[in-house]
Amino acid sequence: MGYNVDKSEAEWRDELGDEQYAVLREAATERAWTGELLDEERAGVYTCAACNAELFQSGTKFDSGCGWPSFYESVRPEAVELIEDTSLGMVRTEVRCANCGSHLGHVFPDGFGTPTGDRYCMNSIALNFAAAEVAASADEA
Repeated sequence: MGYNVDKSEAEWRDELGDEQYAVLREAATERAWTGELLDEERAGVYTCAACNAELFQSGTKFDSGCGWPSFYESVRPEAVELIEDTSLGMVRTEVRCANCGSHLGHVFPDGFGTPTGDRYCMNSIALNFAAAEVAASADEA
């Protein structure tokens, strides 16, 4: 697939920290329960840590108990790329940023109680979070 962001691996390595590079560009996985965004509860949008493309809205985030931020759908179907992953002796569906091709995590069809039945299990280090701006009330003006 052709991506909107075209950088060499050397450029990615220069821009990302070692752990981010390992996850985003080499499909590593951060340790469960260690991600900074796991307990994020504010309204806002989650973007790709490599290219800042919008990926998930906070309203689709849920506590799946898996140790990584979980979402039941992406901001738009075309925001992510889904790829069959047969590594580690199992069949899973890898999730990549459709804008730059960076590895984000995996999606599983076990999102019990979610509107889609899906659990996008994302590496926190692969995401940035932008809190929604809260409009000032007329009383404060």
